[in-house]
Amino acid sequence: MDETDDSWTPAAEDAATESAVLRQLLELHPVLVNLAELVREMAGESPAFARRDAIERAVRDLTGAGLLHSHETFVIPTRAALRFNELLDR
Repeated sequence: MDETDDSWTPAAEDAATESAVLRQLLELHPVLVNLAELVREMAGESPAFARRDAIERAVRDLTGAGLLHSHETFVIPTRAALRFNELLDR
């Protein structure tokens, strides 16, 4: 494999998007944002379908992993995610 190859696998791209989504929500906390606002914040006013879909999948997967809550229209970090973030900042 060429060491200069900077192409990502789909799994690596998904992990990078999940990381970016979680960081963004932790940074915005305690401000409440809905999914549409999060997409706009991360991808601009008129994101391509693929970018919007990646962010939506990241929210779904982070929710499944217990790091986010999707409460009604809002997306918020869980207490576990907030505590982990506090520990990293020390």
